[in-house]
Amino acid sequence: MTRVFSGMQPSGDPHLGNLLGAWVNWVAMQDTAECIYCVVDLHAITSPTDHDPSALRRRTVELATGMLAVGVDPERSILFVQSHLSEHAECTWLFNCVAGFGELRKMPQFKEKSEGKGESVSVGLFDYPVLQAADILLYHADEVPVGDDQRHHIELARDIAQRFNHRYGEVFTLPRAVHPPSGARVMDLQDPTVKMSKSASSEKGIVYVLDDPKRIEKKFKSAQTDSATDIRHDREQKPGVSNLLEIFAAATGREIEALAADYDGQGYGTFKAAVAEAVIEMVRPIQQRHTELASDPGEVARLLGVGATRAAEIAVPTLRQAKDAMGLLPPGVA
Repeated sequence: MTRVFSGMQPSGDPHLGNLLGAWVNWVAMQDTAECIYCVVDLHAITSPTDHDPSALRRRTVELATGMLAVGVDPERSILFVQSHLSEHAECTWLFNCVAGFGELRKMPQFKEKSEGKGESVSVGLFDYPVLQAADILLYHADEVPVGDDQRHHIELARDIAQRFNHRYGEVFTLPRAVHPPSGARVMDLQDPTVKMSKSASSEKGIVYVLDDPKRIEKKFKSAQTDSATDIRHDREQKPGVSNLLEIFAAATGREIEALAADYDGQGYGTFKAAVAEAVIEMVRPIQQRHTELASDPGEVARLLGVGATRAAEIAVPTLRQAKDAMGLLPPGVA
């Protein structure tokens, strides 16, 4: 069976982009693949100015709770917290001695996030893709579901695996990036030309999975459209309407063209209200399940512990094999 690995940072409250862009796909993959899902908290501490220790702990638990609430099944998948396995950090150092400074410096996300920050940029931000490679390669993942903005990181993971295998012998599986179905890229409701994001979106432009129905309705009512009145899918000419149609289709399972035909001529007010109602109905059972899980944090902690134990059964021997291949002396051997 194909093995899938994916992770998400606990950098803020889960939103519609996380749900439709990642989680819906993660849940579906459980039917056809061996899935390993990770709360990548080590990735969330690369910016000292944005790092609040107490908030990180809370968000780690909340993100794991959200994953369980949306349908990640701990009996069919492995769900764990990255920092609970020291193998991730240790494997990163091994890969640091294989990766090149030049290829890391060219990573688009590093160039974007470090621009104008000078000496204040952390080594962690620079090294982020190598840790991501360790996350993936420790588990011999065949596939990694990612958006276009992460494609370069998966290519780097493949390059590191190939280079390591060539130098030291076959240890790591070469992963391949797989892309979510079209229509899963959720854009900001106030600026539909940019992706809905915890770091880039305004509060009015981002819909959180745990927003109450009235708040969701209000956000969709104020979503940006355009001065015309026709409802059709055209990303270039009508980005706001197109974004709403894509969200509507993802929430209902209907075709975009059919939804556009149904609501064209009814006005933006009616259309926005229908999209809001579809999203409210989609998140209702998730919110109910989240409430149940949040009332028993001990059970969430137990499930994460079970997940860490299962993850270690794969990661520990992989790291041991890599260290042996590099000639590192095992404990107790002289």
